[in-house]
Amino acid sequence: MSSYSPKSPSLKKKKRPRTHSLPDQVLKHVIFKMHLHNDPPPSSTAPTTPLSAAFRALTLDPTRPDFTSLLSDELLLLIFAKLPESQYLLNSLVCRRWLYLHGRLVRSLKVLDWGFLDSGRVFARFPNLAEADIVHSCIRSPRSSGIIVTRRGLSVHVDSLFSSGGGFIEEMDVLKQSVVDDGLRLIANSYPNLRRIAVIGAGVDGLLSVAEECQTLQELELHCCGDLALKGISGFRNLQIVKLIGCVDGFYSAQISDIGLTILAQGCRRLVKLELCGCEGSYDGIKAIGQCCQMLEELTLSDHRMDGGWLAALQFCGNLKTLRLESCQNIDSSPGPDEYLGSCGTIEELHLLRCQVRDKDGMKALFSVCEAVKELALQDCWGLVDEVFGFANICRRVKLISLEGCSLLTTGGLESVLLCWKELQELRVVSCNNISDSDITPALASLFSVLKELTWRPNSRALLSSSLAGTGVGMKGGRFFKRLKP
Repeated sequence: MSSYSPKSPSLKKKKRPRTHSLPDQVLKHVIFKMHLHNDPPPSSTAPTTPLSAAFRALTLDPTRPDFTSLLSDELLLLIFAKLPESQYLLNSLVCRRWLYLHGRLVRSLKVLDWGFLDSGRVFARFPNLAEADIVHSCIRSPRSSGIIVTRRGLSVHVDSLFSSGGGFIEEMDVLKQSVVDDGLRLIANSYPNLRRIAVIGAGVDGLLSVAEECQTLQELELHCCGDLALKGISGFRNLQIVKLIGCVDGFYSAQISDIGLTILAQGCRRLVKLELCGCEGSYDGIKAIGQCCQMLEELTLSDHRMDGGWLAALQFCGNLKTLRLESCQNIDSSPGPDEYLGSCGTIEELHLLRCQVRDKDGMKALFSVCEAVKELALQDCWGLVDEVFGFANICRRVKLISLEGCSLLTTGGLESVLLCWKELQELRVVSCNNISDSDITPALASLFSVLKELTWRPNSRALLSSSLAGTGVGMKGGRFFKRLKP
């Protein structure tokens, strides 16, 4: 039987002081001092209220007057408008009045929740919108998921139960056309001064309601719309910029053919900029656009599904100044004879971005149609060998050439074209690893000396080696890992 001894060192425990706790009397004294700071001086007697009652009586809100309440809303809006837009959100957290004024300053909004639009809260919160994007709100996706898939500016949340068989967006994930049209009616009635809107899956009725109420609308972006839905565009009288996204691989697929392009051309005769993404069509559709939209200055084709021969229709675009091709699998599968191609003498800029340019006939036809181009830019184009780039000799008026990520082009192929351009003023060569400084000839060097602007970074590895020269880095460990001799 063991006995307990208070003097036993093995069983004796020392209590540690409570460093983070204060006696009640000290805490009461602190609260009393805080009351003295906020309230008029009380009587000299000590407070006798309980501790919990003192906490309830203590207020954390400042008692100082709000001098901004003397200013009118119009004057405060003028002050807030002078601040950078990055400060808008922070200012809205000050009080309810500033939150309300912040909503009146916002001009562009991307709606992510359809309920925010359908309930009408967006119209009370942001009454002066000029740009509205409701694409993401029309797609049902798990917002709580951390997996995001992005393609062509469209981002979708994907959960762990995703199956690749049906694509990232299924038909049931997009709101019905009637629901989207109802939302467009609400927007049209609330924002008559709307300048830009982006929507997915809209119908004829919804587009016509926007065209009727929003007379000043200038920019329209339509996702997943077919030929018949484009009939609603005929009501827009002042539309200048249109972006049509018909098919996006893995997301959705809608057919926009020559029928839809003809409807678009006849309904929007004041177009200045047109972008077609994943759209089908052929010579007839591009011809209709060129004949009807005589003010068109910029045409962009992204991942086009055009039939062969569409390049010949560019000759009808009498005011076209910029032609841009992005992510195209081919340029023109069957351009036809040279005598039928014609040319568009008004094109001044030609841009090719992430395009397959292995088709020699298509590239030759493209340069032939754009023979009067003054600015030529090729970035990350696959298959740009010396022979394909040599077709650019047709363009004799080039003043600016930009090459980036064209790894198959050699110095000799570049020189053969540059020496033919007598009006060249600016040259930009970046990340073209098959072009090296050692292959520069005296003729090419003399050309460089007369250019107004030259950006020459063809080989990133050579640039890295020159910047590390003398540091010992990259010497196979000769400086840091010397073998120890016995």
